[in-house]
Amino acid sequence: MLKGLKQTRIIPQFITFIVSLCFVLFIIKPALTIPPPVREIRGVWLTNIDSEVLFSRRGVTDALNRLKTLNFNTIYPTVWQGGYTLYPSAVAQRYFGQSLDPTPGLQKRDVLQELVKQGHQKGLTVIPWFEFGFMAPAHSDLAKQHPDWLTRRLDGTLIKKEGNDERVWLNPFHPEVQQFILDLIAEIVTNYNIDGIQFDDHFGLPSEFGYDEYTVSLYQAEHQGKLPSEDFYETYWVRWRADKINQFVKRVFETVKAIDQDCIISLSPNPLHFALPAYLQDWFTWERKGWIEEIVLQVYRPDLERFTTELERTEVELAKNHIPFAVGILSGLKNRPTPMNMIEKQVKATRKHQLAGVSFFFYESLWNWAEESPRERQNKLQKLFPIPALRPSVYGVN
Repeated sequence: MLKGLKQTRIIPQFITFIVSLCFVLFIIKPALTIPPPVREIRGVWLTNIDSEVLFSRRGVTDALNRLKTLNFNTIYPTVWQGGYTLYPSAVAQRYFGQSLDPTPGLQKRDVLQELVKQGHQKGLTVIPWFEFGFMAPAHSDLAKQHPDWLTRRLDGTLIKKEGNDERVWLNPFHPEVQQFILDLIAEIVTNYNIDGIQFDDHFGLPSEFGYDEYTVSLYQAEHQGKLPSEDFYETYWVRWRADKINQFVKRVFETVKAIDQDCIISLSPNPLHFALPAYLQDWFTWERKGWIEEIVLQVYRPDLERFTTELERTEVELAKNHIPFAVGILSGLKNRPTPMNMIEKQVKATRKHQLAGVSFFFYESLWNWAEESPRERQNKLQKLFPIPALRPSVYGVN
C-alpha cells in the first residue's frame, strides 16, 4: 500500500519534470541550432569595357540571375564612364550636349534604371559606380567644350595614358568642375532608388598635375605670391592639393545626405601609401571624418603575401573598426587572368583578417579568359559562397 502511494506521487512529479524539461529545450533549442546570419559584402563591378554584360537588357537579366544564384548581394555598376553617363542625364546634356552614352547597345536605354529595378527584385544592393571621377577621354565632348576645366603638368602637357587610351583630368580645384561633378551626383541620387554611390581612385588627381593657371593662381593667393614646388611629390604641395580635395569630398557628403540620408557613400581606393602621394587621395581622412561609409580597398596583387601585407596596415586596422571595410579582388583582366585558386586564397585571407567582405573586378573575368572553364570557376565561387549573406550595416560597426 505504501509502495503504491509513493509511485502515485512520483509519477506526476516525473511527468511534471519531463514537461518542464521539454519546455526549456523548446525555448533554448533555436539559440543552440540556428547560427547568426552571415554578414559579408559579396560584390562585383559591372563595366562596359571588355564586357558585354551591360549592352543589352538580356545581358543585364542573365548577369543578375547568375549573381543571385551564386549568393552575391551587391553590384557596383558603372554610371559615369568614358565621358558619358549610362542613364539619360539632363546635367550632361546641359554641360556638354550629350545626355547618354551613344554607343550602340547603350544608346536610348536607361541602364541604371534597369539595374536598379531588376537588382532590387532579386534582393541585390545596387550601388552605382562613378567610375571616371575627374578623368575624361582626351577627345571627349566634355574635354573639347571645356578646355579651361583641364589641369596640366609643369611642362604644360595635358594627356596621361591609361593603357593605350589617352586621358585628361578635370581640375578638381576649379569651382565649375566641382559644380559639374556635384550636379551629376545629385542627379543620380535624386532620380534613382539606389542604395548608395561609389567613387574610386579616379576621385583624386595624379600628383604630376595641378600646374594649370587656375590652380597656380589659387596657390599663390594663399602663399604671398609664391609658386608651388616644381617637384610634384614635394610634401607640402601634395598636402595642399590633397586638403583641397578633402574639402570637396565633404561637400559631396553633404550634398548626398541632403537628398537621401540613407544613401551609402562608398569608396574603392588604392592602398593609402600609394593613393595619397600618387593621386592626392587622402581617404583615411575621409574615413576618420565620416565622409565615407564603406570602403572596398583595391588590393590587386598577384600573390598572397603582398595581398596579405596590405590587409595588415594600420589604417586598415583602424578603419575596419569604424565602417564596413571590404577588399577588391582582381578576378582577371583580358590579358591577365587570375587563377581561381588565387581568388579562393584571397577571399579566405580577407575572412581571416575579419574584413567586411569582397568585391571582384570585374564581372566578365569571373568566368572568362582563365585556364579554368566558366563552369569550373562558377562551381568554385558557389563553394566560397554556399549560403546567402546579409550586407554589414554601415551603422553596425563599433
